Amino acid sequence: MQRLDRLENQSIYLIREAYRYFKPISILWSLGKDSNVMLWLMKKAFCGRIPFPVVHIDTGKKFKEMYEFRSKFSKAMKLDLRLEKCPSINKIDKSLPPAARSAARKTEGLKTYIKTNKIKGVFAGIRRDEQSTRAKERMISPRSANNEWNFKDQPIEVWDYYINQMPADCHVRVHPLLNWTEVDVWEYTKRESIPVINLYFSKKGKRYRSLGDKDITFPVKSDAKNISEIIKELKTTKISERSGRSMDHETEDAFERLRSSGYL
Repeated sequence: MQRLDRLENQSIYLIREAYRYFKPISILWSLGKDSNVMLWLMKKAFCGRIPFPVVHIDTGKKFKEMYEFRSKFSKAMKLDLRLEKCPSINKIDKSLPPAARSAARKTEGLKTYIKTNKIKGVFAGIRRDEQSTRAKERMISPRSANNEWNFKDQPIEVWDYYINQMPADCHVRVHPLLNWTEVDVWEYTKRESIPVINLYFSKKGKRYRSLGDKDITFPVKSDAKNISEIIKELKTTKISERSGRSMDHETEDAFERLRSSGYL
């Protein structure tokens, strides 16, 4: 079996298992390449229709192209799209570095959505290879009543065995793309002809590899103007995927603090 087929099968199995055991459940949509692949997998898992809400935790600071993509793609996919606004930066922990503090607004927006809708499961499109703290995650990862993640106490996952019960006041994060790589995501996007935002393609020698808020996300040097060129570039580049994210250049523990408190 080809690698992409194996990854697809594993992800769809996990998606169906999580939907079976954790309700109500929702999927987080960041509008980027990873969550677009995750939506595509959901469509396949449920025969063309995603049977639960698709949630965009909106900071109000995304690129114009991202909002245009959200409007077009959500209609084409017939999504049950829910928008959750984030609190003001003034309500966020002042001890965090500037970019991490800005990003933490999404954490608080997500907490509000989970609490208001009594959510038991949340699908998120993170991958182990994109950041060292995320490498500590599990496919189904428990969160406390306060949305906290204890990365030192994670469940064992062997032979496709995942936890399927949680205390009443807790929830789980489900990560269908955890074993995928950045190259896998682009190769699958190409194979399946999944729509993507044009910010990923080079203009004047630069492109975005990771999309976030426009004031804390920057392009990297690249001449890749299409998906085939992106795949070729990724197989030789030494530049980190998140090198254009401001918060990844702040204090060493900033990202881990965010993840521990409930960041995506």
